[in-house]
Amino acid sequence: MKALPVADTATVRRSVAELARTEKRSLSLALALYVAAAVAGLAAPWLVGRIVDRVTAGATASDVDTYALVMAGCVLAQILLFRTAQNVGNKFGERANARLREDFVARTLRLPIAVVERAGTGDLATRSSVDVATVGNAVRQVVPIVLISAIQLLLVITAVFLLHPLLGLLILAGAPTSVAVARWYLRRAPQAYLAEGEASSELTESLTATAEGARTVEALRLTEERTREGTARIARQWTTRRATLALRSVFFPVVESGYALPAAAMLLAGGFFLSEGWVTLGAVVAATLYAQQSIEPIDHIMIFLEQAQRGVASLARVLGIGLVAPEPRGVASAPPGQRLTVRGARFRYAGGQDVLHGIDLEVRPGERLAIVGPSGAGKSTLARLLAGIDAPREGEVSLGGVPVTDLDPAERRRRIALVTQEHHVFIGTLRDNLAFSAPGATDDDMRGALAAVGADWYADLPDGLDTELGDGARALNPADAQQVALARLVLADPHTLILDEATAALDPTTARRTERSLGAVLQGRTVIAIAHRLYTAHDADRVAVLADGRISELGSHDELVRAGGAYAALWRSWHGDKA
Repeated sequence: MKALPVADTATVRRSVAELARTEKRSLSLALALYVAAAVAGLAAPWLVGRIVDRVTAGATASDVDTYALVMAGCVLAQILLFRTAQNVGNKFGERANARLREDFVARTLRLPIAVVERAGTGDLATRSSVDVATVGNAVRQVVPIVLISAIQLLLVITAVFLLHPLLGLLILAGAPTSVAVARWYLRRAPQAYLAEGEASSELTESLTATAEGARTVEALRLTEERTREGTARIARQWTTRRATLALRSVFFPVVESGYALPAAAMLLAGGFFLSEGWVTLGAVVAATLYAQQSIEPIDHIMIFLEQAQRGVASLARVLGIGLVAPEPRGVASAPPGQRLTVRGARFRYAGGQDVLHGIDLEVRPGERLAIVGPSGAGKSTLARLLAGIDAPREGEVSLGGVPVTDLDPAERRRRIALVTQEHHVFIGTLRDNLAFSAPGATDDDMRGALAAVGADWYADLPDGLDTELGDGARALNPADAQQVALARLVLADPHTLILDEATAALDPTTARRTERSLGAVLQGRTVIAIAHRLYTAHDADRVAVLADGRISELGSHDELVRAGGAYAALWRSWHGDKA
């Protein structure tokens, strides 16, 4: 498995800056409101200090009441300003989160199929769920809280310095410890959280592969091997989580130990300053209250600094999707013909040996070609080359004389469609599921496509095409879901179809009926079928036998049976002595 890329720090910063520019007005308004709320919050300690000084000087109760009323008004103003700022900030956060999700989906849909397959479903699934949710939480909660707390802390420190510069120095008593441990933490946290995210992706990939291939695992007695694999992945994730926990176990206790230092310094040194006549009692009281008031924003900054590291790491993983080069748009116009030709095609997967060795094949328009051979012979790889998903290392695969990989992807998919045994039912109605391949299809077109693939179960649906499918609604069994995929193929109406064991999930009787129905509908189109049931080969115009990445036999069913070669032996073993 080759993991998808992760964005570097510069890319993350550019993305955040771009978001700030896009939402400049909302951010400016929220910032102004937060500053106003913070300023209103500074009034209470200052007014308490003024009351102390006035009482010491012999003020009357009416003077104190006046200050108390002003204090109440400032508290009320702070509440109103803070709630308004929070509302503006929440709206900004939701818009930013929606934009992030939309951009992520758009980037994901632009990924080349080959890249997604090499990366595995675990990495993409983790990024699209855990990482996107983490970034969304950071935008909605972490960023506003850190912003508010930073503004509050800055204004509190400024207010103490305005009371007296000596008192201002005392409020910074805990700063050296907090700054030192924060620098220590920030040097280590990003890589630690990236490693934790990667470990989560690997675990998801391992569990998904084991669950999807459970029958194969059981049949090949691979249970112990898969258990060891899963245990190793869990152990790595546990190790990475322990690493981030170890960082937090140092970071938070050290930071919290410094919370009491400013207030203690104010009381101790403030008493000395007062005795020397450098400051008033009211100034010391106000400064001490400010020192106590600073604990909450510092605590929020430190707590959410840890969550921000998670958010930044997840944002780097989310943005990494956009670093993958999109599928080339193609340089060739529509090909003049429909003949599919393979000349000297060789192919290898990354880091491996060649799996196809000089394939030569010509598929005539309207022909039905079956490709058979043992598992691992390269049948699915050849299908991917014919569909233009992968390009040969050497040689060429062309349609009408134009290399298929030079065609615009949309044009190529209109002309060549690949359907595998993997299928998916999207959450939505049956109509929605069918419309993916042909948005302009009518209801009659959709019903005809379902009938073409033998989807008899459609008649029993309570709401017909409006029946909701997927999680939380009507669940389709694998056979029904595969027929939906085949119905999409009928609606897409390409001139060349590549069926890579597309009826594998159907029982033999249903598969036979489905293929016959498809045969009638797809008359006149080029059909290339990767056959695991040999009656598909029996009905084909020609059969290509693939062995060890080479075409060993090519001809009609009858010709190959008479030749007495590998295909004849395969036919006899599958079908007895009948020909």
